[in-house]
Amino acid sequence: MFVGTRVPLRNLVDYLEGGESLDEFLDDFPSVSREQAVAFLETAHELLTAGARPAR
Repeated sequence: MFVGTRVPLRNLVDYLEGGESLDEFLDDFPSVSREQAVAFLETAHELLTAGARPAR
């Protein structure tokens, strides 16, 4: 959940996977701030790339 909301983090992932924009997500879930959404995406990116090896 995004802190202070009842919105699951998965909702943002589902929106993006479905081709929707961050702005569309934020319009539909006004209790989530842009800062919260961006922080989640940055954290997810860091976790996903932490163990990644560079291409050879």
